[in-house]
Amino acid sequence: MNRKSRLGRFSLGQGARWTLGMFALLLLGGLVAGVGFNKEGGQAGQAAEPPPKEVRLGYFANLTHAQAVLGASSGEFERAVGPSSKFSTKVFNAGPSLIEALFAGEIDIGYVGPGPALTGFDKSHGQGLRVVSGAAANGVVIVARSGSGINTLQDLAGRKIASPQHGNTQDLSARHYLTAELKRDASTVVPIANAEQAGLMSRGEIDASWAPEPWGSYLVAQTGAKVIATERDLWPEKSFAITLVVTTPEFLKKHPDVVEKVLRVHLDWTDRLKGDPQTYLPQLEQALFSLTNKRLPPGVLPAALPNVTFTEEPLEHTFVKYAQWSYDLGFSKEPTDTTGLIDTSIVKRLRAVGPSPAAARPASGSSTATTKPAGS
Repeated sequence: MNRKSRLGRFSLGQGARWTLGMFALLLLGGLVAGVGFNKEGGQAGQAAEPPPKEVRLGYFANLTHAQAVLGASSGEFERAVGPSSKFSTKVFNAGPSLIEALFAGEIDIGYVGPGPALTGFDKSHGQGLRVVSGAAANGVVIVARSGSGINTLQDLAGRKIASPQHGNTQDLSARHYLTAELKRDASTVVPIANAEQAGLMSRGEIDASWAPEPWGSYLVAQTGAKVIATERDLWPEKSFAITLVVTTPEFLKKHPDVVEKVLRVHLDWTDRLKGDPQTYLPQLEQALFSLTNKRLPPGVLPAALPNVTFTEEPLEHTFVKYAQWSYDLGFSKEPTDTTGLIDTSIVKRLRAVGPSPAAARPASGSSTATTKPAGS
C-alpha cells in the first residue's frame, strides 16, 4: 500500500473523529444551556413533568385557614392551576386526618397545624412531608362553659376539656398544659369535632374547650361561654404557628410549578388579610357557611379576627416546642429532628419578585371546583 493511500485513510479517520467530537460538544452545550443552574446551585430547567390531571387541596373550615377558604371559594386556586389541571378540595375537621390523606395520596397540598405536621414528618422518617409556607399564627382561645366555675387556667384541673381531634395542635397544647403546668392527668382532654362542641357545652357535657378560631368565639356567642385565656400568652415569644402549608417531597419535586402557582394565590390572600382583613369578612363568612352549612352568629368573625395573625413565616420556634411536647406526651419515641422539614424557597423567591398585582385588587369570582368533606 502506498503512502498516499495510508494518508488518505488516516485523514478520513481524523475527519470522522473531529466531526463526532464537534457533534458531541454541540450536544453537550445544548444540554447545558437547556438545563442551566439557579442561584442556589440546583438545576433550574430540567425537563418538566407533565402537569397533574388534578390538583387536590386539603384544609379546614376555620378562620385560621382563611387563605385556603378564600382562595378556593373565589376560584383563584382553580384559575391558577388550570386549564392544564383540574382543581378540587377536601375539607377536614383537624390535622391528623389531613396528614393521613396526604400520605395516602388523596390530596397533594394541605393546610395543617404544626403538631400533626411534626408527627407526620417523624412517622415518615423525614421522607413524607415538607412545610412550604406558614399561613397563620396564634388564633387559639381557651373558653369555659357558663356556670362551670372555671375562671382561670388553674381551674381546668380535673375538668372535661374538648379539643378538635386527638393529636392535633390544640390537643397537644391542652395536654401539655395539664401535665406540665398543672401536674394533672391529661385524660380529661377529649377529642370532639369543632362543630359538635356547642351542643355538648350547652348540655353541660364538656366544661371547657381549647379552640381554634372562629370556633372559640362561636362557643361564646352560641352558649354564653367565656374566654379565660388566649394561648399566645402562654408562649414566651407571644406567638406560635397554628397553620402551615404542606406537601410531599415527591409532589414538590415533580410539580414545583404547581406548588408555586398555589403559593402565589396563598401569598396574595395573605397580603390582603394583613392589609385590610375586615373587607373580606363577609366573603369569608359566606365561604365558611358553604362548607359547614352553619351560619355564624353576628359578630363572631369580627370578635375572632384580632386573635389571628396571617403570615407566610413558619415561626420555627413552634416546631422546637411541639417536638418536645409530642415526645413528653408519648406521641413520638424521641424529640423529632426537624432537619429538612421546612422548605420555603419558593415563597422566598416569590417575595423577592414582589407582590402580585392581584394582591392589591379585591378578589372576585367563584369556584366550580369539587369540594368533598373528609372521609368521603
